[in-house]
Amino acid sequence: MAALNNSLFEFLLPDVGEGLEEAEIVQWKVVVGEKIAANQVIVEIESAKSLVELPSPYAGTVLALLIGEGEVVRVGTAIIRIQLSEPNPAAGINVSSERTEILVGSGPRTDEGRRKRRAPRTYGVTAPSSSVSATNRALGLAKPPVRKLARDLGVDLNGLMGNGPEGSVTREDVLRAASSLPSEPTPAEISVDNSRESRIPIRGVRKAMAEAMVASAFTAPHVTEFITLDVTASMKLLDKLRTQPEFAGTRISPLTLLARAMCIAARGTPEVNSFWDFRTQEIVTKHYVNLGIATATDRGLLVPNVKDADQLTLKELAKAIAEIVEAARAGKTSPGEMMGGTMSITNIGTFGIDAGTPILPPGESVILCLGAVVQRPWVVDGEIVVREITTLALSFDHRLVDGAQGSKFLAEIARMLQDPTQFIV
Repeated sequence: MAALNNSLFEFLLPDVGEGLEEAEIVQWKVVVGEKIAANQVIVEIESAKSLVELPSPYAGTVLALLIGEGEVVRVGTAIIRIQLSEPNPAAGINVSSERTEILVGSGPRTDEGRRKRRAPRTYGVTAPSSSVSATNRALGLAKPPVRKLARDLGVDLNGLMGNGPEGSVTREDVLRAASSLPSEPTPAEISVDNSRESRIPIRGVRKAMAEAMVASAFTAPHVTEFITLDVTASMKLLDKLRTQPEFAGTRISPLTLLARAMCIAARGTPEVNSFWDFRTQEIVTKHYVNLGIATATDRGLLVPNVKDADQLTLKELAKAIAEIVEAARAGKTSPGEMMGGTMSITNIGTFGIDAGTPILPPGESVILCLGAVVQRPWVVDGEIVVREITTLALSFDHRLVDGAQGSKFLAEIARMLQDPTQFIV
C-alpha cells in the first residue's frame, strides 16, 4: 500500500523492561529514505545492563533519524520519524492529520488518551507564577537531557530564552547559544596530551556497575571470610565426568562444582539467600536460588543469573552457566537474566589470582569468590604431598548473616569440594 503523506509516527525510546531511565544509541540498522517492514529491527541500543535490538511496530518509510549514534537519551525521547505505509485498524489509529507517538508494546494513543495527557512538568522551579520571569520559566521547563547538554557546553540556562512549548528551552536553543560562546580552551583541554592520555565516557554497563558497587559498599556492612582447601578430589571428578558420554560437549569446570555446592549448602543456611527490604523493614528469605555468575565483558562487569539453579542437575547447571556467560560476552544478555539474583559467584581464578574481597551485588546477602586452583605442598596424614589447592572468599551482609552462619555456609561448601562425589553429583 502506498505511504500516506500525512501519516507520521515517532518512535519513543522504550523502557526495555529494566526500569532504567536512559540508553545509548549504539547503531542504526536503517537509513533515511529506507522502506521498512513491521517488526524489522531499526536500531541497537545499550542500556546499563544489555544490548537490545528494537523493532519497528509499523511498516513505512524512514523520514529522519532524530538521535545520532553514540548519544545517550532518556526513555520516552523520540529517536526516529517514520511515514506509515498504512493505518493500523486494529489499534484504531487516525492517521489523517495527527502525529502518533507510542512506546513499544503500549499501542497507539487514542484521541481520548491524548486529551488526558498531563501538562508539561517543570524541573526545579517553585516560585509563584506571577513573579517568574521568562528566563526562569524557560529554565524550569528545560528537560534533564537539555540541562545536561547545557552543563556540558557551558551554557547558562538562566539567561537563555526558550523557543520550545510554553517557553521551554530546547536542545536547539542550547546548541545555538553554545555556538556564540567564545572558544576558550577548558582546563582539561589545556592539560591533556592526547598522546599520553585517553578518555572514555562513563556510560552503559560500566556506569551502572560503578553506581551499584558504590551503593552496595556504603549500604551493606561487608564481612569477608577465607578458607584454603584441598580440591584434588574435585579436579579428579571433573576429569572423570568429562570422559562420560552424558557430559559430552558440556563445559564443566571447578566453577560448576562450586555453583552446585552453593545451592546445596544454602538449604542448611537459608540466611545466605535473603535480602533486606527497606520499604517494608523486613528480612525476605528466598526459597529458590537465582545464582549470579559475575562475567567480565568488553563493556564491563555483568552478573546475569541462572534462574532456579537449585533445581538443576549438575549437567543442566553447567549448560545454563555456559549459556548466560556466552550471551553476556556477546552483549546479548536479556534484561530478565540480569534481574532477580539471590546469591552470586565471581571467579578470579581464571586470571591466576588466589583470593579477593568481592563486593555484594545490590539486594543479595552473599557472594563467593573462587581463586585459582594451583598445585601446592599439603600435609596429608602427616606427609607433605603435592595437591590441588584453592582459596574461597565469602563476602556477606552482616545485617542478614552473622559470623556463625557465614562460617557454617563456607565450611559446608569446602567440605563438599573436598569430597564431592557423594554430595555434588
